[in-house]
Amino acid sequence: MRNKSVLLSLGIILLISLNSFAQYNNGVVGKNKIYETTYMDSIDENGVNHKIEVEVEVEPDSWGNANGNQYDLAVDGAFEGNTIVVLHLYTGEGFDFKLHEAALKEKGFGVYRYIDYPPDAQELETVLEKSCQLWIISGDTRKLNNEHLKVIKDYFDSGKGLYIWGDNDPFYADANFVAEALFGTKMLGNTRGDQVVGLSGEKQKSGLIQNHMISTGLQYIYEGITIATIQNNQNLCPLIYGSDKNVVAAIYEKDGKRAILDGGFTRLFCNWDTAGTGRYVKNAAAWLVNYEKFGDSVLISDTNDSNSNQAVTY
Repeated sequence: MRNKSVLLSLGIILLISLNSFAQYNNGVVGKNKIYETTYMDSIDENGVNHKIEVEVEVEPDSWGNANGNQYDLAVDGAFEGNTIVVLHLYTGEGFDFKLHEAALKEKGFGVYRYIDYPPDAQELETVLEKSCQLWIISGDTRKLNNEHLKVIKDYFDSGKGLYIWGDNDPFYADANFVAEALFGTKMLGNTRGDQVVGLSGEKQKSGLIQNHMISTGLQYIYEGITIATIQNNQNLCPLIYGSDKNVVAAIYEKDGKRAILDGGFTRLFCNWDTAGTGRYVKNAAAWLVNYEKFGDSVLISDTNDSNSNQAVTY
């Protein structure tokens, strides 16, 4: 009897959580092709006109993805007051993160960004206490130390999101330092990409995994210019296969924890307006919030800083 009561309670909690979740998503979660209901005239055999419901795919943008922010994973402004901490350790080639800050701000995210060098471990720990997720954009030289790693691991183990970005050899020094410690894997290689890929499936391996929250509203995505390959690991699931059928991005989703490993950070500043990048970035951030774990608490600012939704750089 006690087990039945526990299961009933869990079911009620899940239902409440799903209902709350519906308040911040756009009702298209995990759908790559988005359809809307419209009405068409139909004349029956007696000459009487009837309105019938039909499902029509929404208007695509120039790359074939559903056009409009309403087809992102999260509604605009959903995460007002939530902060993403970015360790922006590669800033070459004009990579200034401004486009990403603007895209993330649409969903309410503020960005605290450390440029070229991370803070010391104590400061990182303090800043992370006020954040919902951490992004690490790796360079070719390791800048994180064991103290940083402990802070990052504790943060990740608490259920907060982690996005690890690398790129072609050798631009994955810190990415691999963290990925090997947390997930037992790394990224390697230098594969020429520079292609728009579709959805991965039975007919083709290259492309974005279908029906995942991160791929909501996406049928096509730019893979990046030169990219690294995520090494096979039972802890990870592929998210994007490159045009060479290599795993460009993979996700970790176990024990209430979420992370993304990505070997194509050139996607963030080269050909930003190419297929899907803006939506992908917004969807990834919304997924990493881990709303299903933290519930409505992530929709409320955890800092008294009135500028918490503004971009701050160090």
